Amino acid sequence: MTSIALPSVQSLLIEMAFGNQGLSTGTAFVCESSKGPLLLTNWHNLAGRNPHTKQPLSPTAAIPDNVRIVHNRAGHLGQWLVKTEPLYANGKPRWIEHPTLGDKADFVALPLSDLTDVQLYPYDLLGGPDMAMNPAEAISVVGFPFGLQAGGSLAVWATGFVASEPQINFNDLPLFLIDCRTRPGQSGSAVITHRNGGSVSMQDGSTAIFGGPVTKFQGIYSGRLNDQSDLGIVWKAQAIAELVASA
Repeated sequence: MTSIALPSVQSLLIEMAFGNQGLSTGTAFVCESSKGPLLLTNWHNLAGRNPHTKQPLSPTAAIPDNVRIVHNRAGHLGQWLVKTEPLYANGKPRWIEHPTLGDKADFVALPLSDLTDVQLYPYDLLGGPDMAMNPAEAISVVGFPFGLQAGGSLAVWATGFVASEPQINFNDLPLFLIDCRTRPGQSGSAVITHRNGGSVSMQDGSTAIFGGPVTKFQGIYSGRLNDQSDLGIVWKAQAIAELVASA
């Protein structure tokens, strides 16, 4: 298991449920904060509502009240265990929204309360080498399309290309677009620039040589612009870092 790419275990399969009734699957990942580890995923996953219309996503109109997380087992890479986190406390959501965008931002942070026998592999949201991320550069969405797991609970990599100028906000929000064949279940996936070593183009135009794989977190995947398009929405790492700092 030592040759497994780290992002394959950093993405976590989640299932939203109402009581014991599963409603949908999605993807999440973990980062550290001053208040402890946080699970990051899309608002629409945990709220169970369309982020634009706020209508229930489930055909039954059920809204999830808990989320099941397939965590990595501590000390046993390649083994997993399921933990359940409540989504509400005293009738109020436990998740934390962006301090200024609120539910306009389709990403949230959920404090993790049960980490017994769990091994966390958190993302450094703003760290990593500043690899080139310009239009047409390769970018990967690491998650669980249709709830599919790639051996045990290893994530599936969907790789496409940056489709808009990432330094420019799309629709006046901290978003950029990617051209990638993504599907339901990948909402909440980490979006990363990943290179397997060797000569790597950097954002400043230089070239760096790496002796092994290098990864930089770029944002969180939030779904496609529409069902007829492979253009997908990514919320930028800086905005996610702002949310985590506010927690």
